[in-house]
Amino acid sequence: MVNLLESFLRVAQHAEAGYHPVLPGLILLLPLLGFVINGLGAFLWRDNKRVPSVVGPLAIIGAFAIVVANFLAMRGAMPHDPAVVSLWTWMAVGDLSIGVDLQFDQLSILMMLVVTGVSSVIHVYSIGYMRADPGYSRYFAYLNLFVFFMLILVMGGNFPIMFVGWEGVGLCSYLLIGFWYENRDFASAGKKAFIVNRIGDFGFLVAMFLIFTHFGTLNFTEVFAAAPETLVFGGGVVTLTTLLLFLGATGKSAQIPLYVWLPDAMAGPTPVSALIHAATMVTAGVYMVARSGVLFAMSPVSQAIVAAVGAGTALLAATIATQQYDIKKVLAYSTVSQLGYMFLAVGIGAFTAGVFHLMTHAFFKALLFLGSGAVIHAMHEAYHQVHRHDDPNDMRNHGGLKNVMPITWATMWIGTVAIAGIFPFAGFFSKDEIIWSAGSYGYVVLWVVAIITAILTAAYMTRLMVLTFHGENRSGADAKPHIREVPAVMWVPLAILAFLSLVGGWVQIPDALPVLPAVDALHHWLEPVMEPARHVMMEHGFHQAHEAPLGGGEAAWAIISTVLALFVVVLTFRAMVHRRYSPAAESEAPTGFAGVLYNKWYVDELYDRVIIRPLLALWRGCWKIVDDGIIDGSLNALASGTRMVGWVGSLFQTGRVAGYMFWFVTGVVLILALLLL
Repeated sequence: MVNLLESFLRVAQHAEAGYHPVLPGLILLLPLLGFVINGLGAFLWRDNKRVPSVVGPLAIIGAFAIVVANFLAMRGAMPHDPAVVSLWTWMAVGDLSIGVDLQFDQLSILMMLVVTGVSSVIHVYSIGYMRADPGYSRYFAYLNLFVFFMLILVMGGNFPIMFVGWEGVGLCSYLLIGFWYENRDFASAGKKAFIVNRIGDFGFLVAMFLIFTHFGTLNFTEVFAAAPETLVFGGGVVTLTTLLLFLGATGKSAQIPLYVWLPDAMAGPTPVSALIHAATMVTAGVYMVARSGVLFAMSPVSQAIVAAVGAGTALLAATIATQQYDIKKVLAYSTVSQLGYMFLAVGIGAFTAGVFHLMTHAFFKALLFLGSGAVIHAMHEAYHQVHRHDDPNDMRNHGGLKNVMPITWATMWIGTVAIAGIFPFAGFFSKDEIIWSAGSYGYVVLWVVAIITAILTAAYMTRLMVLTFHGENRSGADAKPHIREVPAVMWVPLAILAFLSLVGGWVQIPDALPVLPAVDALHHWLEPVMEPARHVMMEHGFHQAHEAPLGGGEAAWAIISTVLALFVVVLTFRAMVHRRYSPAAESEAPTGFAGVLYNKWYVDELYDRVIIRPLLALWRGCWKIVDDGIIDGSLNALASGTRMVGWVGSLFQTGRVAGYMFWFVTGVVLILALLLL
């Protein structure tokens, strides 16, 4: 145990002068200890909610504090090369040597800040949201474990350690999505997420074999340094490797064709949804592609596929979100769409822009999910008071909540304006950089798709706010008096995230905007990590223009985009706010094209008919052949043979002593005859 603790507290073995990681292993150890303590508490002190209320959040807040200390230390030294902390050797077989290595560089520090910072807020919020749940301690144990594995994923110094975290967050998503496993639908949603992600993980696993085959190592620093000389630009090996890595990313980050698990992940508690969609799990794929930027920069085919899939996913999910009524599903498809923006960015080589949007999205998407959780919590409590079982998630049962939940209303509007990309909120700066990059790199079709998706985003988020907070209340005359604002332990996290949703984008303000002073903090911070990929692209003729496809500079299109988004928000608000809506029980399902979008383009039904049913039929056929034919047939034949032997033996077991003596003498005579011969 002492040796294990010493390993976690070990300092970097490969670090530039001026920066050494501060308590690197403790960042992992704190969430792990939180998991162990809360996990034991699920059995030892089930009814004592004080321990998990303290241990759960404090473990993550402590890890966040250490990450901040590392950020400040790295900011002072600003090393060009990463610092690697080797805890111990995991396996050494022949030429393969894998260490439990933690890599501290500008990208991993940024991801650690996002993971621990946003997770800390979600843990505090969970104290109020989950207070009445009998699985309170178990919930915090899973939540701590989720953060632990996500930190392994972003801190890992080689592909296998990243893969451990990759699989760990998959396990935790299964446990938390199906947290209320007594409900068959919720349990099935957890299994769906787990199985779909295994498809993508197969690609990641095969990619690691290819990388080791051609590099003889799986360490990030060695692979990425040797890639430009070892691999052929645009060659088959690098293209296949990066496409397999991207297959893994489509699973974790819910892109076409493996996005179908994420909307069903709403089955878990709402803070879990916030954690999955904002700080963990779905950001893993974007991070992996950005981390492997050198490899992707060497394969134009892979980059084009990544960008096209990202743009297609962004548009598809945005159209679906416009016709959903479950407040969490609107936000779920919104996440799929925003992840598409991130993949569009990294696919065209704007790696920093993709990571920038990952960061700002974590702020406003966590805010929106926790805000929706506040609404669901308030509606559930109100319905419980009057003994009704209406769906608290359905926005058709909301309306008019602005006056009774003013803090939730105000903070969610901040999140809505941020995700819509309106100046000067965080989403404006990150989304505008992606759209501008697509246009200035010459990807006209992707640029147009990104603009259309931005318009749809502003529309469906405004629709969510109108249906939930404005107009007449549709919760029922008996339930309405019982609707209350959530307690401070829940609305304070909303206020923190609202502040970050406002100022979180100010770390990167382009020179073209005359209103605010130019800030290049994020690009400068990530430059040591992103520079090799950018160098490869520039060497092969990828240059950014100074005008969009239709003319005009970045400032002009920034103004156009924010005016367009603001116009869509106002237009949608005015068109919907005075309409009369019926509660869910009195409403009919949408028809026509709206019905197609409401039914999510029937993609799940298509998968069911084309993939699931044929596979089930195949498995049943194999089961019949193997089980009934081979296994049962073999056992039945053995049983029949045993019966035959028994029947033959029974012929000699007559119970007559004279008969036994006859056969005994006959046997002796035969044996003697054989010996004489």
